[in-house]
Amino acid sequence: MRIGIVSETYPPEINGVALTVHSLASGLAERGHSVDLIRPRQSQPHADEPGIDVLSMRGGALPRYPGLRFGLPAGRKLHQHWQQHRPDAVYVATEGPLGWSAVRAARRLGIPVSSGFHTRFDSYADHYGLGLLTPLVRGYLRRFHQRAAATLVPTDALADELLGMGISNARLLRRAVDTQLFHPRQRDDGLRAGWGVDAVAPIVLYVGRIAAEKNLELAVEAFRAVQQRVSGARYVWVGDGPARAALQAAHPDFIFAGVQRGEALARHFASADLFPFPSLSETFGNVIIEALAAGLPVVAYAEGAAREHLVDGVNGYCIESGNAKAFVEATATLASNPGLIRHMGRAAHAGMAGLSPDAVIRDFEALLRELAEEHPHEHAATVAHA
Repeated sequence: MRIGIVSETYPPEINGVALTVHSLASGLAERGHSVDLIRPRQSQPHADEPGIDVLSMRGGALPRYPGLRFGLPAGRKLHQHWQQHRPDAVYVATEGPLGWSAVRAARRLGIPVSSGFHTRFDSYADHYGLGLLTPLVRGYLRRFHQRAAATLVPTDALADELLGMGISNARLLRRAVDTQLFHPRQRDDGLRAGWGVDAVAPIVLYVGRIAAEKNLELAVEAFRAVQQRVSGARYVWVGDGPARAALQAAHPDFIFAGVQRGEALARHFASADLFPFPSLSETFGNVIIEALAAGLPVVAYAEGAAREHLVDGVNGYCIESGNAKAFVEATATLASNPGLIRHMGRAAHAGMAGLSPDAVIRDFEALLRELAEEHPHEHAATVAHA
C-alpha cells in the first residue's frame, strides 16, 4: 500500500506524538509499504529512512515551545501532490492548520482518511489561563475528527470521552513499548554516581515536557515530601520546555539532564528508582509504559496509560484523578521503602513483556487496509459535496 501520513511534529522533535508517529511510519515502511510523510520543514531535518518519502511544508514556530513548529495551511499543494502520487489511505496525526488541510484535500479526492487523537488541547487552555476558550477548542476538535472515517485512540476510556464530546468514530489502536531498549539492565551506576547519590538513596525521575500542563507544582510538592522522609533523595528531570528555566532557578538542588534519546534515555529511566507522573492532561502518556518497562514503579493518576497498565499496589500506585494529597502520600511512602521499590519494580517490568510494537503496526496496517477497502476511490466532484 501507499500510505500518506501527515503530522505537524516529528523527529528530531522529542515528544510523545512525534515519537509515536515515527514508530508508525517506520513500522509500515519495514513491512514493505510506501510511506508518504508530510510535515513542516525544519532547520534540522530528520535523517532519510528507507521506504519513507518526505514532503516538507511551510510552518511556523509554536508559541512557548522553542523547537516545535506547526504546519501552515497547504490544501492546494496537498491536492496537487496526492493527485500525482495518490495514496491508498491517509493518516492525519495532528489537528493543526496542516492537518485540517490534509483532511479536506483527502476527502475532496475520495481518499479514505483517518485521524489520531494524541493531545488534549481542550484541557491545555485551562493551564495557560485561556479556560474560556475550552468550548471553542472542543468544537474545533469535534468538527475535525468527525470529518475523518475513523479517529484512532490508545485506550477504551478515551474512546468513551470522545463519544461524550460528540466524536463518534473512535477506533482503538493500542500503544507499545520497546522492551528490549527500556529494560532494567540499562541501569548505570556511573550515571547514578554523577547525580551524587549513594547506593540506597532514592532517585525520583521526571521525563517529559517541562510545561504548565504537566502539573509541575504537584511534582515538586511530592518530591519535597519524599525529602522529609529520606535524606539524600535526588530529583532528576529529563526533558525541556517553557517552564524549565523558572523551575531550575527556583529549585537549584534539582538535576536537569536535558533532552535524552534512545539508549541514553533508557539508561536514565533504569538508573532511577521511581516515577511519579502527576499530569492530568494526557491522552495516553508513553513515558509511563517506558518507566514500567525499565523496572520503575509508577505513581500516576488513573488516566491514559496508568488506567490501562497500573495495578494499584502491585507495580505502583494508581491514584484517583485530582487527589493531590493521595498522590503525594503514595510517592513519599514508596520512596521511603527500598524493598517495596524493588518488589514493585520487578512487577512493573514483567507486566510490560507482552506489549509488542510489531502487533501495533500490524493492527495499524489492518485498519488502514480496511478503510481503503471500505472507501473505494470516488470521483472528486462527488466527494466534494459530502
